[in-house]
Amino acid sequence: MISRRNVRIKVMQLLFALSRDEDLTFDLAKSRYWEIINSSYTLMIFNLLNILEICRANVDDAEKRGSKYLPTEYDKIFSDKLWNNPLIQALDKNSELKKEFKNLGFENLLNSDLLAKIYTEFTKEESFIEFQKATVSNESVLEILLELYRFCRKNEYFNEIMEDQFPSWLDDKSLIVGSIKKCLKCQPAEDPLFFKKFKPEDETVKEFGEELLSAAYTKDEDLLAMIKPTLENWDHERVAILDMILIKMAICEFTMFPSIPSKVTLNEYVEIAKNYSTAKSKDFINGILDKLLNELTKEGKVIKSGRGLLD
Repeated sequence: MISRRNVRIKVMQLLFALSRDEDLTFDLAKSRYWEIINSSYTLMIFNLLNILEICRANVDDAEKRGSKYLPTEYDKIFSDKLWNNPLIQALDKNSELKKEFKNLGFENLLNSDLLAKIYTEFTKEESFIEFQKATVSNESVLEILLELYRFCRKNEYFNEIMEDQFPSWLDDKSLIVGSIKKCLKCQPAEDPLFFKKFKPEDETVKEFGEELLSAAYTKDEDLLAMIKPTLENWDHERVAILDMILIKMAICEFTMFPSIPSKVTLNEYVEIAKNYSTAKSKDFINGILDKLLNELTKEGKVIKSGRGLLD
C-alpha cells in the first residue's frame, strides 16, 4: 500500500525532527518510523470502518421515512439500499475485518454524531437522490460508494475525524484514497483477508525506508562533504535545513539503491521540495542534485543495475 514517496516524506520528517530536537535519539526516531509506517495501514482500515458506519445510518433513515404519517413521494421510494447491498454487506459480514477493527482499537474512536451529519449532508447530493430512484446493481452501488468517499474527502467533519485521530492524514491522504478505492472495487471479496494485502511491504519500508533513514543520519558528515563543493558561493549553513536533508537523502539513493533509477530519485526529491519546502527550493535542489549526480557518476559512485535503470 505505502509508496516510496510516502516513505521518503516520513524519513524526511524524522530527519528534520532529529535536527531540531536534542532529546530525540536515533533509536527513538527509528522506533517512531515504524509507528508512523504502521499508522498508514491503520488509517486506511479506519477510513473503511467510517464508510461502513456512514452507510449504516441509511437503515434508521429509511425506517423513519417509512413510518411518516404523511410521507412524500420520495419517502415512499426511499430504501436502505446504501446499506443493504452486496458490497457493503460483504464488508459488514466479514468476521476477519471485524477482528481487525477490534485489534486496532477502533471501538472508542468513532464519532457517531459527526458521522450522522456526514450521512445527512450526503443524502442531499443529487447523486444519492438519483441512486435512491434507480434500480440497484453492483455497478450502481460501487459508483455511489465511490461518490460517497469523494464527498467524505471534501467534508470538514470527515477530515476533522481523521485529523483528530491520525496526524498523518494530510500526508497519507492520496495513498489512503487509492487503497480504499481498491478495497471497494474488489467487493464482494473472495478472500476474507483481502485487507491484509494493503499492509506495508518490507521491500519498501524496511529495505528502502529504514536503510535510507539510517544512512542519511549516520553518514551526515560524509554527505555534507560531498555537497559543499557544489554550493559555489553559497554557505552551507544558509541552505534551508529541509533542503539540505532532501539533498542528503537523494545522495544516499544515488549511491546505495541500485534498483532505483537516478532520474526517478532526482524528480522525486524535487517534487517533495515543491510541496514541503520554500518557494525557491524546487529549482535549487534540482540544480544541486543535477551537479551532484554528474560528479558522483564520474567518480563511479552511482551504479545502477536492472532493466531500464541505466539513467
